[in-house]
Amino acid sequence: MYDRDTVELFLMALDEGMNVARAGREVGIPEDTARRWAAGGLPHCHPGGTRASGRIAGSAKPSKRRKPVPEASPYDPPKSGPLAGMTRNQIENLLLKAVLDDLKGGGSHPLSTPMRSRCELGERLRRATGLPTSEIIRFLEIPRSTWYYHRANPRAADPLARLRPLVAGAFDRCGRRGYRAVHAELRRAGTRVSEKLVRRVMREDGLAARRRRRRRYSSYAGEVSPAPPNLPLRPDGTHAFRAARPNELWVTDLTEFRLPGDAGKVYLNAVVDCHDGRPAGWAVGTSPDSALANESLERACAGLSPGERPVIHSDRGWHYRWPGWVSICERAGLVRSMSRKGMSCDNARAEGFFGLLKQEFFYAGDWSGATAEGFMAALDAWLAWFRAGRISEALGWMTPDEYRLSRGYAL
Repeated sequence: MYDRDTVELFLMALDEGMNVARAGREVGIPEDTARRWAAGGLPHCHPGGTRASGRIAGSAKPSKRRKPVPEASPYDPPKSGPLAGMTRNQIENLLLKAVLDDLKGGGSHPLSTPMRSRCELGERLRRATGLPTSEIIRFLEIPRSTWYYHRANPRAADPLARLRPLVAGAFDRCGRRGYRAVHAELRRAGTRVSEKLVRRVMREDGLAARRRRRRRYSSYAGEVSPAPPNLPLRPDGTHAFRAARPNELWVTDLTEFRLPGDAGKVYLNAVVDCHDGRPAGWAVGTSPDSALANESLERACAGLSPGERPVIHSDRGWHYRWPGWVSICERAGLVRSMSRKGMSCDNARAEGFFGLLKQEFFYAGDWSGATAEGFMAALDAWLAWFRAGRISEALGWMTPDEYRLSRGYAL
């Protein structure tokens, strides 16, 4: 009446800790049948099954259990076979090396892998080493019924196979970020799945942005002119880098990108709106000169509406103190603000934007063979995508453009 696969699935569910009633429901058998199978009365389709074998529930006397026999270690050399001439340490090293090669950096313990991967690893070890099955499954801590189930169904579908390409696509679309952003991107696309499952898939598939830190470019060249006051600085020493509406408080800074090979360096000057983190304007070039800073500020000012006079906050870089920059601020009606000397935290909002940019765009990409022109085009495209395509938890998992439109502001 029932096939062998149904019996194996039922036994596997019991081995995984599921109770009898639930295991029966999972494989689609009546509860009385499930209890009979759990007591040992397996059908003839199962190799060890007889109509009246094993433990019988009710008045039948349970079979006597054997006294436990100390199990031999999987590292003990066998008496015959290809490992007979090896020492215990050599066998241990052989097994551990196979585990590490299979995991490829995912962890050194076999229990860190899913059960199916563990069974596949065990089968490879059995063929490569000639070790008995009992030692393989004891070493990898695989239930015997699970081992035989996966051997009988080597091509059974991965339960997460449908989700993996969706997670990979969301990972790329959201800028190769963490599992929370990937989870939000999946929900936006109509895929409902738990954060824990997204994190598991990303961990198993190696979807993680690279993180590196390098000494950033410094534009400080001494006190070339009087510095304006530090307006976001509160009396208690903290900073108010928040704005109630767009074009109220801007921060600006300049950063450096060192490209591999002979491509040289690229510089970015960006103006960021503290209302929603949206880049108000930017300029990219191969020289950190005042023209780069002036161009980014003029692009930001081009988006101002009549009557808007933002505070523009910067560090004490020389290009924010020369007449060209000051004249643009005066012409647009901007209120200048500047950090204290040697206090990088005074411009933390701009520093944070550049840190995010480098983590998600620069360090996560492979720029080998890239030219400065190609890199600048890619950086310009990424900043445009940041406005319209990058969702943020702080904005309710909306993009900066969506957030502004939702609050009734024009772009």
